[in-house]
Amino acid sequence: MVKAPVQVLQDQEILTDALTSQKQISSAYNTYSGECMNQSLKSDMLNILRDEQSMQSAIFGEMHKRGWYEPAAAQQPAINQTRSKFEGIAQQIG
Repeated sequence: MVKAPVQVLQDQEILTDALTSQKQISSAYNTYSGECMNQSLKSDMLNILRDEQSMQSAIFGEMHKRGWYEPAAAQQPAINQTRSKFEGIAQQIG
């Protein structure tokens, strides 16, 4: 019997997968916590969300430290455009 070669994931691949997973998990808990009618359940969901965000931040920090995740800095025109957009939304609902 011929064995297939075992593919070993590299650290960068593992951390990239973990970060992607944490982003999805955090997003889901954010949605769930916002839709809880029961205050005790909402509190639990927010606590879990905080834990998930902490894990996401730790993974991001490790990847950034190793040079594997370098988000581009926002340029001032993009910052101004986003600020204007949300100021307009705030005025509409305020």
